[in-house]
Order: sequence, then C-alpha cells, then structure tokens
Amino acid sequence: MTGSGGENVSKAYPSASSDFDNLRLKLHRLRFMDKPVLILSADGMGTIKRTDSLLKKIEVERNLYKSTIYSKENSKEPFINNHIRKHLELGVFDPMKRLIHEPYINVEHLFVDWGEIQRGEFLKKFNEVIARKHDVILTMEPWKDASNIVDSNVLQNTLNGKYDKEISKLYSVISGVEQTVYLRWAHEMEIPIHRYSWQSQDPVVYINTYRYFMNFLKEKPKNIKRVWGPAGDRGSADWYPGNDVVDYISIAIYGLPDKNITDENMQESFSAIFSRKSYRMRFFNKPIFITEFGVKGSEKYQDKWLIDAAETINENKQIFGACYFNLYDNPKAWGHIKAPDWSISEKSLRKFNSELK
Repeated sequence: MTGSGGENVSKAYPSASSDFDNLRLKLHRLRFMDKPVLILSADGMGTIKRTDSLLKKIEVERNLYKSTIYSKENSKEPFINNHIRKHLELGVFDPMKRLIHEPYINVEHLFVDWGEIQRGEFLKKFNEVIARKHDVILTMEPWKDASNIVDSNVLQNTLNGKYDKEISKLYSVISGVEQTVYLRWAHEMEIPIHRYSWQSQDPVVYINTYRYFMNFLKEKPKNIKRVWGPAGDRGSADWYPGNDVVDYISIAIYGLPDKNITDENMQESFSAIFSRKSYRMRFFNKPIFITEFGVKGSEKYQDKWLIDAAETINENKQIFGACYFNLYDNPKAWGHIKAPDWSISEKSLRKFNSELK
C-alpha cells in the first residue's frame, strides 16, 4: 500500500502521513468501483492484525459519512453521460467589458472572495450583471477576507462556521433574482500546487466543505445551479462531492499546457484537452459546463484554435455551456515568464459564435 513512484515524485500532492491515511485515501479513490478489493499489505509487511486494525478505523469514517460521501447514490459504477443539450449558454469572463455587450452573450463569469462580500463590492458587480439580463457563473474563491490575509486553513475554518456570515450574505444576494446563477465553490482543487489554499488538501475535508457551502440554506433556491469545478486533471474523481449536490461539472480548457512553453504553436488544441478531461469525468452522469477556456497568441492562431473549439462543442452535446476567459492570467502564478494573455477581439468571438450550432 505504499505510494507509487509517480505520486512520490511530486512534492505538491499531500503525502500520506501514515499507513492509515495511505490506505483510507486509496480506498476512497476506489469508491466508484463496485468490486471487492484485495489488500495484499497495508504496512509493507503483510501483517494481518495490523491491516485489520486499520480497516476498522477506516470503517468508522465510512460510517460517519455513509449517508453523504459513501452513500449508494454517490458511489456508483461509471456510465456514459446521457445529458443532451437543447441550448448552449455562451458567456465570458470579461472584467474590461470588451465583449459582454455582444448580442449572443447570455452569461457572465464573476470571481468573488470573502473580502469582496464583506466590503459590498460583490453586490455591486453582481447587480451590474443582472441589470444586463445575463445569467451568472459565480466562482467562490474562499481565500482571503477584507484584511487581504490568506487563510491557509480555509476548508476546516469554513466547516467550523468562521465564514457563515459571509456565506449567508452571498446567498441573500444571489437567491432573489430571475436569472440563473451557476454557483461554483473552490475550483481546481485537485491540481498538485498551492496557488489556492484549498488545493492539494484531503479530499474528504474538501468534499465536506463543498457540501456545507452548497447545503447552507435548508432549501436550495430554484435559480441556483450547483457546479463542481475541477480543472479536469488526473485524480479529479477523488474530490467529487456527490450526485446530490452537483448539477453541473465544470472543467477548464486553456491551450497553454506548461509554463515553460512560450511558442503559441506548441499549445494543445481544445479538442485534445476536452477529450482527455471529459474522459476523467466518465464516473459522473452530469452535464458539463466549460466555465473557463482560453488561448493565447496571434489573432490568426486564436481563430484557428477557436474553430476547433466550436467543432468540439458541436460534436459533444453533453456540453451545456462555454465561457471564454477574456483577460490575462494572474502574473504571480507564472514566476519568471510573462503571464499569458487569453484576450480575444470581438471579431474572433463572432467567428467562434458563427461556427456554433
């Protein structure tokens, strides 16, 4: 049961601190497989009593969450996504307001943290979108409050009720509108980095926090759709919070696959990335909303990439929405190289839209 060589190479993944954690995390990963598991050794020594002792401790946690994480509803065998769209939501994250007034745009993406809720900035931004009669993708980034200090233990602190006031205020803003709000909590949690304080954390803790946030109100408002937002990287399924609290799965698709690649022509195609990431979502019978996608480079290259994106969306009817990230990325996340600028022109967006069916 020792960790694989591939997992041990990366220092970003949370390494199991004990035989107990090693075993519980591996069994958690297998929860969608309705097959018996043969454990050859839990401690590397083949000690039966030791293995039996660890399994009894794991059973305690399983029983604690048997009606949520490990319920029959949330631990099913994989099957093909059978959701077929009738209408595609087309949106943008466009804080510079370059594309939001295009007539075929019907959804806007907002990112919000605790501080913006506390200062009232979120209310203003949200109401501006609602005034434009657009639906909203709302990504809650729970990493800093008005003091601008990052909470390194934000998941557990959320479970402990530290941010209940902010969560309550958020729901009071988004619940009383006619437009649909696609609510996404603590995205890209599975990427083995520490860009956000909720990344590379214990999957069970993340899942419980997601469920706490989404179930904060006793009755879910009809206009709110709950979105689970992994990047779509390897191991995403470990963090899946359960069928009962997910209406859509979102994935991120950016052409630039690596920080060290600066040549635009070395970017991956939309279709190749979608094929890989959607395959990793095969365990879950949920529609897909691509809440972030973008490509850098010359307008000619961007147009070529976006035509491929449109063709992929046309061919995959389980994609219910696509939202372009029309801005540069956060420079702090890119170290010594210039952060990629995903921005596109109105002309390129129109070409992309004309290719959609």
